[in-house]
Amino acid sequence: MSSSKQGASVFAIFKALFEPAPRGPTDTDMSDAHSASNDLFGTRQTFDTGSGTGVLYSLPALRDQGFEGIDRLPYSIKVLLECALRNCDGFLVEKKDVEKLATYDPANPDKVEIPFMPARVLLQDFTGVPAVVDLAALRSAMARLGGDPETINPRVPVHLVIDHSVQVDAFGQDQALFINEKREFERNAERYEFLRWGKSAFDNFSVVPPGSGICHQVNLEYIARGAWTKPAGDGLNVWYPDSLVGTDSHTTMIDGLGVVGWGVGGIEAEAVMLGQPIYMLMPEVIGVRITGAMPQGATATDLVLRITEVLRKYGVVGKFVEFFGPGVSNMTVPDRATIANMSPEYGATMGFFPIDQETLDFLRRTGRDEDLVAAVERYTKAQGLFRTDDSADPAFKDVLELDLSTITPALSGPKRPQDRIELPAMQEEFHASLRRAAGPQGFGLSGDRLESTGTYQDDRGNKIEMNHGDVTIAAITSCTNTSNPSVMIGAGLVAKKAVERGLKVSPYVKTSLAPGSKVVTDYLQNAGLWPYLNTIGFNLVGYGCTTCIGNSGPLPEPTANAIKEGDLIVSGVLSGNRNFEGRIHQLVQANYLASPPLVVAYALAGTVDIDLSKDPIGTDSEGNEVMLQDIWPTAEEIRELVNRCVTPEAFKKEYDGIEDSNELWNAIQIPEGSVYEWSSESTYVQEPPFFMDLTPETPTIQTIEGARVLVKVGDSTTTDHISPAGAIAPDSTAAQYLLENEVDYLDFNSYGSRRGNHEVMMRGTFANIRIKNHLVPGTEGGITRYFPTDETLPIYDASMKYQEDGTQLVVLAGKDYGMGSSRDWAAKGTLLLGVKAVIAESYERIHRSNLIGMGVLPLQFKTGETPTSLGLDGTESFSIAVDNDVKALSSIRVTANRTDGSTVEFDTDCRLDTPVEVEYYRNGGILHYVLRDFLNTSSVGA
Repeated sequence: MSSSKQGASVFAIFKALFEPAPRGPTDTDMSDAHSASNDLFGTRQTFDTGSGTGVLYSLPALRDQGFEGIDRLPYSIKVLLECALRNCDGFLVEKKDVEKLATYDPANPDKVEIPFMPARVLLQDFTGVPAVVDLAALRSAMARLGGDPETINPRVPVHLVIDHSVQVDAFGQDQALFINEKREFERNAERYEFLRWGKSAFDNFSVVPPGSGICHQVNLEYIARGAWTKPAGDGLNVWYPDSLVGTDSHTTMIDGLGVVGWGVGGIEAEAVMLGQPIYMLMPEVIGVRITGAMPQGATATDLVLRITEVLRKYGVVGKFVEFFGPGVSNMTVPDRATIANMSPEYGATMGFFPIDQETLDFLRRTGRDEDLVAAVERYTKAQGLFRTDDSADPAFKDVLELDLSTITPALSGPKRPQDRIELPAMQEEFHASLRRAAGPQGFGLSGDRLESTGTYQDDRGNKIEMNHGDVTIAAITSCTNTSNPSVMIGAGLVAKKAVERGLKVSPYVKTSLAPGSKVVTDYLQNAGLWPYLNTIGFNLVGYGCTTCIGNSGPLPEPTANAIKEGDLIVSGVLSGNRNFEGRIHQLVQANYLASPPLVVAYALAGTVDIDLSKDPIGTDSEGNEVMLQDIWPTAEEIRELVNRCVTPEAFKKEYDGIEDSNELWNAIQIPEGSVYEWSSESTYVQEPPFFMDLTPETPTIQTIEGARVLVKVGDSTTTDHISPAGAIAPDSTAAQYLLENEVDYLDFNSYGSRRGNHEVMMRGTFANIRIKNHLVPGTEGGITRYFPTDETLPIYDASMKYQEDGTQLVVLAGKDYGMGSSRDWAAKGTLLLGVKAVIAESYERIHRSNLIGMGVLPLQFKTGETPTSLGLDGTESFSIAVDNDVKALSSIRVTANRTDGSTVEFDTDCRLDTPVEVEYYRNGGILHYVLRDFLNTSSVGA
């Protein structure tokens, strides 16, 4: 970014921040005072919305100015182009930015940066709380420096959905929902008070309360519009494509509705809230041509597991994936959303389906206003953004083919979503995983350990022998599948047929059903399937993300005792999207993703050590063998119930007044004032240290000297390994902190619920029980070597000693470092532990961006080089020749000094990919950049 562009951007950001905004994220939040001056290409036109006149910035009019290739652009690129065209004012977005996108070469996109200004931001509470904490901290900083804190507000509509805090404590009973929700409010009183304060204190900020659903399904069924509007300044509204970024990596689910969106770190999202564009490299777009129709017995989950396998193998990290072809017309929006949801699992920035007739039909089926639907249709057709079977295929970087008729039932696991296993091969593959070397696909068992057993004994003295592979968690959980009526109805039908045959679930299986919205329970009840699910233990446990994010709750004591006794590799089967090591439950090591009907089937079988394609799933009440196909529903059965029971009236009933629908939420008392009153006694919300010592001047980048390695990890180290997630172990440094602050063990709650307290989160960084730090070979968990005394210490303790010594720290990593969820604390915690740089073989997109957003330097080994090839074992001290003249995508020299006095010198790629990322790094992070410029601008204004 040029210096003039930086200045212009800052001016526009802070001009906006000083302008008052009305409350509530409605489609008329932001006046478009510059709408006339933004028309630098003369494309501003009016159109008939069907209920009045609207304004659009015409892509066909731009095409007619000599940009003939626009018609064949991928639809996703057209959306980015429209955004640049509409916002082109010569300041935030320059004419050359529009021209770059208008001349996009699908076969060979230019490696140039482009700005993107999303229409809105979506937050969930785990990642949303630290975002609101940072906004509150910015207000506190402004107040300390004599500025007006009320000028800091979100500048685009922000919706926060509280969905990640419910835990499965109670299950298998009618009172499970009541018990879990009550416990949720008890655990999260401080967080919820803080979020209620935020809803009151900040403009342009809306909160959907607990017990309403997951953010992705609420977004799909309620918030998203297909097209957004804002006043044009002349009595008309400007229409533009709905788009967003979200602080959950599965924000991509909305791509199934034709809405461009993807997950970013909380740091990036906060910048967007404050009016900062996202600067990104021009994306490559891979097309996936869909043909055929799904066969009998296959589900949308089976389809997405196949797509995940294929695309992860092909390699789409950092790329857009766009689906096209005649088979798309055979797919419902929920099926498309299921596929789009798992974009992070196949590595893509997003998996996009253009708007078409099915999109409009879905908007109507979910109770959207008819005037809106008509306007979306007219707008997208006028812009060339509406797909039909007669539309010319866009041009792509590459095209993959997928025939829907080839999809077969499958699962994926035991540790990664891309490791697909066809149903008939499941038993054999599980056996192989037990013996396979410990790693992403194996557990490394041998000898007597393979034959070990444990004894489940209930309080009545009944005993059951448990073995490797026994299913201890069976969870129909948000968010990939619970938004899809076909698989939820399918699960209900499997339950119905199983109950009618007298099948039961073994007592060691923890069963749960956590829908993504109340509409799901509505249509399951209308279909008459709810009683059957409850009969076999799939009672309602909550509306929110549960098992998939580690909120599976404790296993019953008899189950846990049996696992420990036999040191068993037991399994979980869940309908979510993540099954990384240590994520689901600390005692459940083999976890498999599956469709909701298969979750029910494996709960009934009680083990994954079975071939459900030929072995009986159980015996009926008369002693006859029951096969899976005996209780598996037909596509016609599912379709009939979906058509009859999933109605617009259900969506209207459940979403009308959803923001005020929870009485427990409404009753929370909140503090007054625009600046939050931080409490030093709170163990949930603390003012973070990021802005405490910030100076108005931009610091000079200093060379990193004598840095020691805090952590050295191998390939596929995920953000789940890095970031605190799930339960807080009783012997952890975070537990020690909580106990010292008089928090009882039973009230520890989860790391996710305490993301607003940096003291807890930094202690949990790199503390995952399954992380393998190569500095301490043969071990798992958050420990490291403290080299000055050669002690083995918890990573947090070692970090504090290094920081006391004034020693800088680095991380060495393998391929795909930071894959997984968009966890901002994976970067925040890394910074607070004193890490100045990460040197990895490759990065997942979001984590690399988040590291920069917190001022941590991401470096990448040159192609063909690895720590092993360079002879680096992590005992070295490192000097990194980064200085104030660093450039985007430059080469940076690293010197490793060995303990024997020898040195290894090697060049690395600086993964500051754009000039604006250089500026973020120079300032110590993206929010430091925004706040520092704000302080300077306000000082000049004063």
